[in-house]
Amino acid sequence: MLLILFAAAIFLPIYGARWEAEKTAGNGTSESERSDTDAVISGSAQKIVIDPGHGGFDSGMVGASGASEKVLNLVFSKKLASLLESEGYEVVLTRTTEDGLYDADASNKKAQDMERRVAIIAEENPILTVSIHQNSYPEDSSVRGPQVFYFEQSVEGEKLAAAIQESLNTELSIARPRTQKGNTTYYILKRSVSTTVIVECGFLTNPEEEALLQEETSQEQVAQAICDGILEYLKKR
Repeated sequence: MLLILFAAAIFLPIYGARWEAEKTAGNGTSESERSDTDAVISGSAQKIVIDPGHGGFDSGMVGASGASEKVLNLVFSKKLASLLESEGYEVVLTRTTEDGLYDADASNKKAQDMERRVAIIAEENPILTVSIHQNSYPEDSSVRGPQVFYFEQSVEGEKLAAAIQESLNTELSIARPRTQKGNTTYYILKRSVSTTVIVECGFLTNPEEEALLQEETSQEQVAQAICDGILEYLKKR
């Protein structure tokens, strides 16, 4: 991901040193303040929130060929939304255009953007939330493959992440499959009241994967795999 200035920048060691304010907590909520609220928050039985990461001035990662993360995130999110709607779920996207969720005159656009995403999730009170992103690892362009993150203290978050990760690994025939990964600092995970995961669809720093992420057939396969993982989780819930 790109270097993004946030209220209080936090250094995150993910596959090496990388900055990611899109997913990093912006202020001092302690881990104990964000316990697994899944047991006490009862969301709408048929509602799911999909959060296309980045937007507006914040393009996220830009691949070697010029592929923009904010654009791809929206593409994948809309495809996933259509699949879930066909299964009878009501889907709410935190953004439906390439614009960010901030006021033009906001002093800290990134902070306001993230706060508004969390506010949408709280207002909609869904059964789960999926935040869509594209990954990066400039130190090694050979690194590739989808990765799902969950808030480390969320039991349901881990279950959802595991179901989606397994579906991605299996349906996309990932040569070196990853496992879901717990995290305690990503803003959207730490602050959301619903069961929430971040899905990194692939690495824009890998030339082959960057090309695949821009192909519609591949996009549909990824979206279907995420959808199937969600459905598997809900079936067992």
